Amino acid sequence: MTTLNHKIVAPTPVQGTPDASGQLEDLLALMARLRADCPWDKKQTNHSLIPYAIEEAYELGEAVQSEDDEDIKGELGDVLLQVVFHCQMYAEQGRFDMSDVITTLQEKLVRRHPHVFEAETLKDDAAVKERWDEIKAEENQAREARGKPPRRLDAIKAGSALMQAQDVQKQASKLGFDWDGISGAFDKLDEEIDELKAELTNKSKVEIKANIRDIEKEVGDCMFALVNVARKLNLDAETATLTCVHKFKSRFGYIEAQLAAVGKRLEDSDITEMDALWEAAKRHERL
Repeated sequence: MTTLNHKIVAPTPVQGTPDASGQLEDLLALMARLRADCPWDKKQTNHSLIPYAIEEAYELGEAVQSEDDEDIKGELGDVLLQVVFHCQMYAEQGRFDMSDVITTLQEKLVRRHPHVFEAETLKDDAAVKERWDEIKAEENQAREARGKPPRRLDAIKAGSALMQAQDVQKQASKLGFDWDGISGAFDKLDEEIDELKAELTNKSKVEIKANIRDIEKEVGDCMFALVNVARKLNLDAETATLTCVHKFKSRFGYIEAQLAAVGKRLEDSDITEMDALWEAAKRHERL
């Protein structure tokens, strides 16, 4: 495990207006300058930045879906900014710096790839995954020795609801709590949709509003069941949903562009016209 063996000193702020050099040390000095002189950056904490880190990760996912290199570079830079920002603040606290983060990552990558850096031979990606899990188990034992006993769901990482739902199901499956095939997952999805419909059938808007928490639970059950179907198909629910969002935005953009071409705004159109353009957008995708 990594131990700090050097004095933690926060980077020295850059002076003047820096050039874009492409060097990590210059980026760290630039971040130090922002922490010193920018009122917004100065007031941030590691906890206040959490929502921004999550947001930037999602925006990177959208950029990758777009296949636009300039957008992807920009969003990768925004993710890197979060790493640099956190490292700057932890260095200011004298806890660790960027070199410690990089060292920890390097050690982890080497430790988790003995088939690359040692004599181990693993025949395929499934064997690599199995060995990876074994190594992570060894790391958990080391954490337990430090007074942090592992729990069954510790493997569930923070992330979106879809990501956590799929991970929860994977963990449950490893413990034998799963259907043998996909039919059981489909039956559960149908069951949950029927329960949601029952909650809404013959209900007024007032009754729905009064019962919204129960309805929310039923919607959640439906989504959880659909994630299970995706998992059974070896699909990533988060990626599938992001693909759908990207497709919807693209088609809606087509509608907006076609209306603009004839001097109309979305607000000037109606559902019949927009639905016809939606179908045209679908045909355009196949060209």
